Amino acid sequence: MEFHVMTLFPEMTDMIMGESIIGRAVKKGVISTRSWNIRDYAQNRSRHVDDYIYGGGPGMLMQADPIYRCYKGILEDLEARDITEKPRAIYLSPKGRTFRQEIAEELSAAPETPLILLCGHYEGVDERALQLLNAEELSVGDYILTGGELASMIIVDAVARLIPGVLGDDDSSVSETFHDNLLECPQYTRPEVYEGLRVPDVLLSGNHAKIAAWRLEQSEMITRERRPDLYERYRDI
Repeated sequence: MEFHVMTLFPEMTDMIMGESIIGRAVKKGVISTRSWNIRDYAQNRSRHVDDYIYGGGPGMLMQADPIYRCYKGILEDLEARDITEKPRAIYLSPKGRTFRQEIAEELSAAPETPLILLCGHYEGVDERALQLLNAEELSVGDYILTGGELASMIIVDAVARLIPGVLGDDDSSVSETFHDNLLECPQYTRPEVYEGLRVPDVLLSGNHAKIAAWRLEQSEMITRERRPDLYERYRDI
């Protein structure tokens, strides 16, 4: 799967995508990532990409032209490599629908579709850029960030880890938090006793049926207490 990030700060996104599990997956060729500097497509000497807002208001707005030129640059790159699948464009915006695990699963289910992530700044972007990119808007939560870079990395990480071969064990993405609308049960590792706190006996029993039942019970209890909204969805399945 290919991830293309349109940003004013490519060093920021490159640093994150080049490290840890995502970085290793890129080196293995399981996924590919690239940051595109929107300023490279500005048609002025100072490489300005923003301007005043029509109708007045505080702050500046990212212009449509450098964004659209950058987008066309990505399309040309895909065409040059004989990638014919139409990319999916996403604009990271607090106005968008909330990004959830099921959206990550939906995106990862189409690894042949290149994903283009547009990172906004200032007061956002000219609406015409979103229309030209046919971009859907996604939000990572009900709060405001200084830019879309961190939000885009959340989406890259959440989607990429679901691509087969990215994680060391492909089964590790199953039966975890948000799987089947349940939060993950408590987990333990060695030693059996630490600072007087013991690992639950059932996890040491070797009885896999009892362990599975305990884990489900714990997940249900935690979800009911912490996320009743998820628990209701779980019960409705």
